[in-house]
Amino acid sequence: MLLTSIFFVLIITLFGLFLIPSINTHLIRVLSLSSSAVVLLLSCGLLVQFDCNSYYFQSVVTYSLGSELMNLNFSFGLDGISIFFFVLTSLLIFLCILFIWNERLLKEYAMNLLLIELLLLLVFSVLDVFLFYIFFEAILIPMFILIGIWGSRERKIRAVYLLFFYTLFGSLLMLVGLLYIYTVTGTLNLEYLLAYKFTMEEQCWLWLAFFLSFASKIPMFPFHVWLPEAHVEAPTVGSVLLAGILLKLGVYGFLRFSLSLFPDASLYFSPLVYLLSVLGVIYASLSAIRQTDLKRIIAYSSVAHMNLVTLGIFSFNIIGIEGSILQSISHGFVSGAMFLLIGILYDRYHSRLLYYYGGLVHMMPVYAALLLIFTMANIALPGTSSFVGEFLLLLGIYKTNVISAIVGALGVILCGAYSLWLYNRIIFGNLKTSFIVRFKDINFLEFSILLPLLFFVIFMGVYPSFFSNFIHLSVCNLSLVTMY
Repeated sequence: MLLTSIFFVLIITLFGLFLIPSINTHLIRVLSLSSSAVVLLLSCGLLVQFDCNSYYFQSVVTYSLGSELMNLNFSFGLDGISIFFFVLTSLLIFLCILFIWNERLLKEYAMNLLLIELLLLLVFSVLDVFLFYIFFEAILIPMFILIGIWGSRERKIRAVYLLFFYTLFGSLLMLVGLLYIYTVTGTLNLEYLLAYKFTMEEQCWLWLAFFLSFASKIPMFPFHVWLPEAHVEAPTVGSVLLAGILLKLGVYGFLRFSLSLFPDASLYFSPLVYLLSVLGVIYASLSAIRQTDLKRIIAYSSVAHMNLVTLGIFSFNIIGIEGSILQSISHGFVSGAMFLLIGILYDRYHSRLLYYYGGLVHMMPVYAALLLIFTMANIALPGTSSFVGEFLLLLGIYKTNVISAIVGALGVILCGAYSLWLYNRIIFGNLKTSFIVRFKDINFLEFSILLPLLFFVIFMGVYPSFFSNFIHLSVCNLSLVTMY
């Protein structure tokens, strides 16, 4: 019932915003923010009523589209793997709408964000593989619009085309794989497919088709080229959504489909995943150190962290997979906050170049304190959310591949190097008064947006069992499927 209510609220809100004149900005603000708040509360309700003692899909709803020619049934539900991605989406969209409170083109902006939210929630809850593909690809359209219209520079057109090309090309092979699966099995319902056993040859070809799609979304090396460009040119909320949620689509795809439907092929191709992941971790970390654009540094940091996540996913043990999910959730909080903090600087001083900043601790102490906390979380300081996930996934991959674990740990060290270097350049040193005339610390609205992310970063760091209890049984079931 709650799941249906969430979809209904978003659809009705989108229809209502379409009918409201753009000049009525107050009503648009109230309606968009209220609807995202209601969706967040309902998502928390799903979390409250979730049974941690079951690995089955819960809150399942089925919609039937019957006719004389065919009868189509589509199911939606959540398990331990998807529940936190669902809630994370609701939280970040709510904060993004709050962030654009004073935006000029508010109506179009809000509709675009709510459409992204609807599609993301459908992706994380749908139990039909074909519908998953439809929603999975449909997200590209509002993201294309978001970056193409509200992007910051002329290179934004190049950025959206890179985003579209890389992600769409990989997904075309996934569509071919889905057509083959339907031809062989006669269904695309996930619950039925989990009980079907594909031959080894079928698994290998299907795994490769799905891999290209999910690897482009994470993104893994060498499919990462689009991400730094998209992050740099995207508006602040676009970067928050890209790093906080959209990169998790590939993680969710690997967990939900690749490991579950093609376990033998996943084990067979695991050396390839290890190689690409460790290359991605080292390459992205070294690239981050030499960047001068603030958003590009955080973008490469996201690439490095997400390639660490793929290492944990393909460790094929409970510790590694749980660590990957926890790190994905943590990365949503931390990277979302980092891009918001960079966006706050850009809104004030209209530059993302590192050269123009320095000594902000003297004039923006609250900003400096918040950036310090999230920087420490980014380098996985004990007591923050990232420490738990990175420690577990490195421990999990160590049990499977020692060399990959060592390289992954080296990536964590490099993350500490460029994160502390970035913080030192922005916060300490001499004030760049020749470039920045007027300094202004974060206001109450900006602090209110960052406060929930700060809370979850600390809460997850000191009480990780709250999160692991939800995902444990689903991961145990997943690891049994992968036969490891």
